Amino acid sequence: MSSPGPIRVIITGGTFDKAYDSLRGELTLSRTHLPDILQMVHCTVDTRPEVRLLKDSLEMDDHDRQVIVDACRECAEEIVIVTHGTDTMTKTAAVVAAARLEKTIVFTGAMVPYAVNGSDALFNLGGAFAAAQSCPPGVYIVMNGRVFESGSVRKNRTNGIFEEVNSDREKADAR
Repeated sequence: MSSPGPIRVIITGGTFDKAYDSLRGELTLSRTHLPDILQMVHCTVDTRPEVRLLKDSLEMDDHDRQVIVDACRECAEEIVIVTHGTDTMTKTAAVVAAARLEKTIVFTGAMVPYAVNGSDALFNLGGAFAAAQSCPPGVYIVMNGRVFESGSVRKNRTNGIFEEVNSDREKADAR
């Protein structure tokens, strides 16, 4: 398989980039961990990270989602990964899918922050890189070792996983 073109990574925050602030006793967002991660795992893919937001996805609004759509549309790369909080990832992915961009766009995130032991961030990010290089144009969510098409996935808050939805009603609820 030939080497892909460069991959734009649009960073929006979420649990993926949270860190524990011992003075405040809470998880906060102040910087992205992505450059450190890419260096640590010896990523050889031409990667172009871009911080657009550093927000908890529960705090995102329609304007923030449009910022993400615009970032996907405006970048020269045909392959895009978006790191995003898991609580509203499906909603943002649906907005990006509605823009009908002719790119492969993969959303991923983490249920446990990268900076915390037992994080799923590395696993999900690696899956996103593999999916982004092998999936046709479209919008996808990569979590828990699975690749889901946007609009056919939801976050199961009880089990802490993402799962496929099948019925039209479930798909509407997932958006």
